[in-house]
Amino acid sequence: MQAGGDDWPSQAVAAAVDDAAAHYGLPGIAVGVVEGGEVRQIELRGEGVAGSGEAITADTLFKVASNTKAMTAALLARQVDAGLLAWDDPVVKHLPGFRMHEDWVTREMQVRDLLIHNSGLGPGAGDLMLWPEPNAFTLEDVIAGLAHLKPRWSFRSRYAYDNTLYIVAGEVAAAAGGAPYDVLLRREVFEPLGMDGCRIGEWRVDEAGPVAAPHGRRDGSWVARPDGPLVADMPMAAAGGVRCSLQDMLRWVQAWLDPATAGPDGRPWLSATQRSAVWTAHMPLPLTTRMRDWNRSHYSAYGYGWRLSDVDGTAKVAHTGTLSGMYSAVTLLPERDVGFVILINGDAGDARTVLEQTLGKHFSAPQERRNVAHYVQALAAGPGPQDAASGDGQGAARAPVAAAPAPAWLGRYRDPWLGEVTVCRSGDGVRFTSAKSPRLSGPVLRAGGRLLVDFDTLGPDADAWLDVGGEAGGRPGLTMAKVDPEADFSYDYEDLAFTYVRACEAAGL
Repeated sequence: MQAGGDDWPSQAVAAAVDDAAAHYGLPGIAVGVVEGGEVRQIELRGEGVAGSGEAITADTLFKVASNTKAMTAALLARQVDAGLLAWDDPVVKHLPGFRMHEDWVTREMQVRDLLIHNSGLGPGAGDLMLWPEPNAFTLEDVIAGLAHLKPRWSFRSRYAYDNTLYIVAGEVAAAAGGAPYDVLLRREVFEPLGMDGCRIGEWRVDEAGPVAAPHGRRDGSWVARPDGPLVADMPMAAAGGVRCSLQDMLRWVQAWLDPATAGPDGRPWLSATQRSAVWTAHMPLPLTTRMRDWNRSHYSAYGYGWRLSDVDGTAKVAHTGTLSGMYSAVTLLPERDVGFVILINGDAGDARTVLEQTLGKHFSAPQERRNVAHYVQALAAGPGPQDAASGDGQGAARAPVAAAPAPAWLGRYRDPWLGEVTVCRSGDGVRFTSAKSPRLSGPVLRAGGRLLVDFDTLGPDADAWLDVGGEAGGRPGLTMAKVDPEADFSYDYEDLAFTYVRACEAAGL
């Protein structure tokens, strides 16, 4: 390692965590560094639940979100090692009922395709079956919904991030392994690597030790959204459902930095062949201006559950996770034999970006002496969100849609994958309500000459245009789109197409 040699703990690492936590006012953060096969430094700040007085520890559980994807890929790689499946197996070999919108894609999709975001679907397609939580969608609903998601591009023609196909990958693993996904992940990943605190599937909070709550901002303060006593097994488990502590994630990093990490039988936990397959560039990603300017990067690609690039002349293997007030990052620099983990229990995307960049530079180019303040300024000076378009609902004055006289488009509608919604009278106004995703509910407003839905419990970035069109027979149809074009792609409104089912019931609707 170029930065510090045996000078541990590093004051620069501690200062970076301090600065990020202070600048962004984080509710809690846990950071750890592995170098030379050893945990060299752990930095803990804040509380698992803001205002609780219970400090973050190295054993506090965080949602690692999409860092779960590399674990799902590792489970499949272990099964390839065991001869239970092959990367080029057709998905239908293991899941005969699997269907995509186009028959030829169903027929040609291989296990590897489930992991590399090349399906032709738009970014986040089908995510409204997963988030916001809680909702009533089952695993079977999500997989069946894929047949109704129309592709935006040709299969294997480009990269577009998705979650739903990782759910299919989890079910392929379950079919090949003869046990549920959560059982297999514990048996094949957590147990052999000593990741004893990690949780997947259904589990009780009072049996798990300290659990960090996700936090969102409200009126300038952090508001916790703690779990109930029982965490349910969710359909999105294989895409982003794992919770682990910092200690667990540092063991995960150690296993990937040391190819000789042994499993229970004394042999390497993962063969050199499969380790190489997981870290092979299977799908090119756009090389951003920021990557060029900040890290002198020359390539960017996706492996099996990992993003691959170069920074300052050395290889980087990494992934991030974002989920309902939790942010994570796992970064490996294998040629430097160093890796680090960042876990944050608040809506803090910029904090993660700045801290991951600062720590990465500390190991890839320590002579540059970049600190958190440098990247805070660089982020602020970079390109911002797109300017609001004409008629944008964020800036235009909003007014409730009156229920009387009744608009002609009131009624019950159905989308083939999201299910039934009502757009019906509620008091003096009109309300949009999803039957299977109760948090997708809110008043219908008019802004800038268009209709929009202002969801009750979601932030303003979740607002959705509601557009009324015509169908055969003169009945109305509904489509939706993000009001904020920069909103999270998991607000997958653009893939919805509602057809009219029947009128609103008279009683209260």
